[in-house]
Amino acid sequence: MTAKQLPKDPYNIIITGVGGQGNVMASRVFSNMLVQKGYYVTIGETFGSSQRGGSVMSHMRVSSLSAWSPQVPKGRADVVVTLEPIEAIRVLAGYGNPAVKVLTNTRAIYPAGVIAGKLSYPTLDEIKEALKKLSARAWFIDATDEAVKLGNSILGNIIMIGALSAVGDLPVGRDDFTQALSRSLPAEKMADNLKAFDLGVEMMKQ
Repeated sequence: MTAKQLPKDPYNIIITGVGGQGNVMASRVFSNMLVQKGYYVTIGETFGSSQRGGSVMSHMRVSSLSAWSPQVPKGRADVVVTLEPIEAIRVLAGYGNPAVKVLTNTRAIYPAGVIAGKLSYPTLDEIKEALKKLSARAWFIDATDEAVKLGNSILGNIIMIGALSAVGDLPVGRDDFTQALSRSLPAEKMADNLKAFDLGVEMMKQ
């Protein structure tokens, strides 16, 4: 299959969250969607103290021409997807640029220092204002809240994949998601995952 030309080649995606949110799984599913379309996709991952809720970051470099090194260069992200809102600010500080787009889940996961009262955590409104200043376009997705309504909070990562597909820079959609997921997921779990993907797409339209 001949891949369509990208708006930028390579197109650099960072998906990040904290341990246990499933962003590694999300990056693998989304990369499989792109590989099915004929793109080269290189993935690199960095892990903080993921067992203790540390940062987990997946770099995805997408090209219609060739494979690239697995790490997005500093200041060169095209889109950043975060499953935890403060992670968006942290990632944009290193990888952002005036043209970057950002999608973030709105549900905070407070580190131990915040829970213990030793550190402060900005309000969601403060995070939104910061992200609007740090990006060309920012979307705020209530992914965890909607995933809980579906019966499983981990589906927040699938909602974010749906939202990412709806940005429109990459030619992937529901059929590609279905095909990619069906290779690794039991049939009885497909329905909820498809609902989650569709929710992400719909929330971007809103």
